[in-house]
Amino acid sequence: MDYRLDEIDRVIIHALMDDARGTSAPMIADEVSVSPGTIRNRIRQLEDHGVIEGYHANIDFERTGHRFTNLFVCTAPVPERERLSTLVREISGVVNVRELLSGRGNLHVLAVGKDMNDVTRIGRELSNLGLDIEDENLVRRESYEPYSPFGPNERPGFGALADVVSLAGGSEVVELVVAGDAPIVGRTLGEIGDDELLDDDVLVVSIERDDDVLTPRGETGIEPDDVVTLLSRGGVGEATIQLFSAPESSDAT
Repeated sequence: MDYRLDEIDRVIIHALMDDARGTSAPMIADEVSVSPGTIRNRIRQLEDHGVIEGYHANIDFERTGHRFTNLFVCTAPVPERERLSTLVREISGVVNVRELLSGRGNLHVLAVGKDMNDVTRIGRELSNLGLDIEDENLVRRESYEPYSPFGPNERPGFGALADVVSLAGGSEVVELVVAGDAPIVGRTLGEIGDDELLDDDVLVVSIERDDDVLTPRGETGIEPDDVVTLLSRGGVGEATIQLFSAPESSDAT
């Protein structure tokens, strides 16, 4: 089953794709206004659901002793593609295998040889497995970029609203990040109900705090950086969102 990403998850993925080694949970937390513990918990969830499959170093092999990086474009019989891909990864020098859905050239193999004879040896082993080598080229340079739609340039600004799921009949599930000076901070859910701050059709489903997901109870308080999930039969209005947001400054500019 696909894992549904919210805005917090997208920010995490973009940051880790940009620099997994130099990015810390507190750095990401500052951008999305949640606690570092929440970021660490989200990363674990992304890993557990297979969204984040691993963290890899990008190596310039030419600088390791004039080794050659070669891309083999191969064709495998479609029924055998997955099995052959597994066998290709066992060849010494192969560092990446990419399976494509196309009929021809459906297996791209990136391999590193200590010299051209070694590259030739890798090509011969690929052929011995039954692969047709359609093309091969020495790789001069390879670069990576984070997925831009998850990046800050694609977002007008991260506010309280982190995710919205529309349900049948006009209902919505909304995820909100509590700002440090939001009007609702310090109130318990019981007090919020007594003061009728939320519409009657709005239900607090869960509160994510650091690495815990709290079951909402009357005595449960709202704290800064909480991630609160609401369910509303009629949709969550702007007034509700503002309860979780930082007050807009009234100072003239």
